[in-house]
Amino acid sequence: MRTLRVVGLHEDGKSIVCEDPARRERFLLPADEKLRAAVRGDVPRLGQIEIETESQMRPREIQARIRAGESVQQVADAAGVSVERVDRFAYPVLLERSRTADLAQSAHPVREDGPDVRTLGEIVAYAFGVRGQDYSQATWDAWRGDDGRWIVALRWTAGRSDNAAHWQFSAGAHGGTVTALDEHAEDLLDPHRTPRTLRAVEADSPEPAVEETPGRPALDIDAQPDPAAAKPKPKKKAHPAVPAWEDVLLGVRSQRG
Repeated sequence: MRTLRVVGLHEDGKSIVCEDPARRERFLLPADEKLRAAVRGDVPRLGQIEIETESQMRPREIQARIRAGESVQQVADAAGVSVERVDRFAYPVLLERSRTADLAQSAHPVREDGPDVRTLGEIVAYAFGVRGQDYSQATWDAWRGDDGRWIVALRWTAGRSDNAAHWQFSAGAHGGTVTALDEHAEDLLDPHRTPRTLRAVEADSPEPAVEETPGRPALDIDAQPDPAAAKPKPKKKAHPAVPAWEDVLLGVRSQRG
């Protein structure tokens, strides 16, 4: 790499004349914004100029797409630039999304009679404990929807299925409020209700076929059964042991701490 020295400003007033002292060759260097940023040592501005030059997607658009829920990789692919160049603009927005997801866990779910006294994080942690699922493996995220309001999402894996629940988060006094946006979110807010996905499987399950015993005599359809004998005896329902709120929450908090 050769070292050049500045001779002066070109007669066009838009370029700088540089010279190779050894070979006496002269060069023209555009006195543009990129050069001015380099002279100032403004690295962030240099990176911004590179993205504006190599891509049609400006930094403001990059941040808007990240704030709307896209990942750094998705934006980089759409802009046709490296992940590193997008990441420098995405970083503050990703922090904003993470902070909003944390705040939403302290918000209160909206019920028919008003906001719940418990927080979203407490109710969801209890729901996972009742179902025997590992809450520590679930992940929270947040982004702004098309209407500008924050959407909070919880993602987790149960068996072979990937699940997601979404709430709308409104910041406010005492932590703000959240409103369920889908069935998974509603199910988590009612820990003692069987998840709808499981109920659907039970409803669609075929009834077991009854095999006919060979040599069994035909039934007399005109015969009237004895009401006393036909009346089934009541069976005791087995209720699953449900852990107390304190046990589940303390267990979760101890894991997270």
